[in-house]
Amino acid sequence: MMRALVIDDDEGIRWILNRVLDEEGLAVSQAGSLAEAREALDEYDFDIVFLDVYLPDGNGMQMLEAGAFDMPVVLLTAETTFGHAAQAYRIGAMEYLPKPFDLDEVRSLVQRIRPTAEPEQEKVSLHEGQILGRSAAMQQLFRTLGRVAASDLTVLITGESGTGKELVARALHERSQRADRAFVAINTAAIPAELLESELFGHEKGSFTGADRSREGRFEQADKGTLFLDEIGDMPLSLQAKMLRVLEEGRVQRVGSSQSRPVDVRLLAATHQNLAAKIAKGEFREDLFYRLNVIPVHIPPLRDRRDDIRELANHLLDQAAEELDMKAPILLDDAANLLSRHDWPGNVRELKNVMRRLAVLTPGASITLSDVALALGNPDNKQETEETLSQAVTRCTRQYLHQLGYAEARDLHRHMLEQAEPPLLMLAMERCQGNQLQVAEMLGLNRNTVRKLLRKYNIDPAYFKG
Repeated sequence: MMRALVIDDDEGIRWILNRVLDEEGLAVSQAGSLAEAREALDEYDFDIVFLDVYLPDGNGMQMLEAGAFDMPVVLLTAETTFGHAAQAYRIGAMEYLPKPFDLDEVRSLVQRIRPTAEPEQEKVSLHEGQILGRSAAMQQLFRTLGRVAASDLTVLITGESGTGKELVARALHERSQRADRAFVAINTAAIPAELLESELFGHEKGSFTGADRSREGRFEQADKGTLFLDEIGDMPLSLQAKMLRVLEEGRVQRVGSSQSRPVDVRLLAATHQNLAAKIAKGEFREDLFYRLNVIPVHIPPLRDRRDDIRELANHLLDQAAEELDMKAPILLDDAANLLSRHDWPGNVRELKNVMRRLAVLTPGASITLSDVALALGNPDNKQETEETLSQAVTRCTRQYLHQLGYAEARDLHRHMLEQAEPPLLMLAMERCQGNQLQVAEMLGLNRNTVRKLLRKYNIDPAYFKG
């Protein structure tokens, strides 16, 4: 079992880190001072250390710089300046987390060290590949997958093209008890209907023209393992009945054979289509749907989880740079914001292609707004940059709540009003050149209310005259 050491004189921070790390399967030791930390280091070998900078008996940065740790160290700090961050990385910190920190970042850091600390578990993780995201929708998806991965239950994965349905299927297989057996995938829409039966169930020699030898089908190939049927919604009705029989009996019959063979397969299926609508049209069997839809899993499109796009884009950029044996350019904030506002009809697949394009074609060390606009086929940067007021408010509020981390949000309505009212008042005063009556009409407020607000926020009307 991996082991973590949390060094912080704040009991609340030690408690919350202990809880999160325990959920991630780590054994946790705690220390409230550098002296206690040294005792713990003498007693145990740790895989990761969370280290506060300012402690009662010294400075955590100095201890790190002195070489006291031979494992990854994450610095915890209330400082949020670039200089502080640069110093943390310079002296060898794996990462630094400004307080209050996001608990998902802690989980992500644990995932980053797992391949080093536990090489035998270096398999596809629900947080690796392109299956990542801190949005509520993705976190709910992770929880569902985590609960069903180890079982043999059939899972029906739905989602638009390019969302990563096969990645989810592979992740389920890798976390299952069948992980050391075969994972067999077949796209039922990519194979002609007349050949699909043979592909799935196999055939005997001479069963049809060109069958010069017997051949096992995908069900037999996946025996004791996992079979993933992609685009199950495109399966011909004639095959759906045979598929249902295989699922009910656990046996397959090759084309041209009178004998059936037992198979032990965990079935995962996926589709981008609305199966309920196909059932209503008589294009998909209702009884087969219920056999497949034991555990329904839906992957949201990127446009419904825009908060994940920046993280995903950076991950795909690093992945592309590694594959191309080059240094990844830096994705600038305004460029990342443009990516987040794009609708991504091709979802993760489209984003992956764009990031590969940017990795290769970006002329400088940084990816700019213009680079992204050009990669999206919109060199004039029109429409994509048009963010509505509601979208801007939502984005900024979400960022504020994200910064709160584990801290409890209190009196948020008043706080948001106090943040929004001053700039609105000043912009109105600027437009009306300090005429308070016009400002009141513009804002739809009583003139006395405008005066009170100006006094409340210490805004001088004379500044805007003329």
